[in-house]
Amino acid sequence: MLSKRYGSGPKTVVGLHGWAGDHRTFEPLEQFRPDSISFWSLDLPGYGQSPAPGSWTLDAVAEQVADALRNLDRDRFTLVGNCSGAIVGLHVARKVRERIDRLVMIDPFAYMPWYFGLFLRGQFGRRAYDATFASRLGRTLTNSALQHKRTVDSHLTSSFAKVNHDTVYRYLQMLDENSNYRQFADVDVPITLIHGERTFAAVKRSIDLWSILWPLAERYELRGAGHLPLEETPQQLASILFDTLCEKQLKAEVA
Repeated sequence: MLSKRYGSGPKTVVGLHGWAGDHRTFEPLEQFRPDSISFWSLDLPGYGQSPAPGSWTLDAVAEQVADALRNLDRDRFTLVGNCSGAIVGLHVARKVRERIDRLVMIDPFAYMPWYFGLFLRGQFGRRAYDATFASRLGRTLTNSALQHKRTVDSHLTSSFAKVNHDTVYRYLQMLDENSNYRQFADVDVPITLIHGERTFAAVKRSIDLWSILWPLAERYELRGAGHLPLEETPQQLASILFDTLCEKQLKAEVA
């Protein structure tokens, strides 16, 4: 798997991008990364320069990611999943539990919203997906329609111009097959939930559901952010990831 490393500090953070992202998703955090942090950003299987998984299941995807993490030259790390990358992160956490200090989930859906489900209705669904995300006009119209879920300068669908749409569609199918959030009740790593103030209602509802599933999980809301907090409010997000959480981990190690 392709990974890019930022910095060489003793504290390690690993990022898993979302549905239409790649390892560059986390680049906005770099200007706020302290020297004490090493940040690895991965291309998930099938994205960017990473090979496709051996089979199109989230377990196979997670095993490929877990293998890459086992080969890191660090014993422990904070795992950060953005959007659907958070769901991949949950599967990965089961495989490398002993290596994870904390799992951070950014704007994670706990279920498949109806509007994504439409894209999975046979040939009609695939045509609807292509019209919405594989078409330049469709991406423009969708981004305009979702202006209340983003900041003025961000673009919710621009990343779809650079992806392999067969891979993205496969991930949507896999996520639908794994949309029962209760299956993750056994994940026992420390968890932090982060969401944008202006994100989708389904994400906010999901944060409530995740919080019920894991009562000890921490919650943060990013002021002014929509569904793209890495682009929209990277400084706020970096403050949580690099300052608040790492400071807590340091105190835990000292104790």
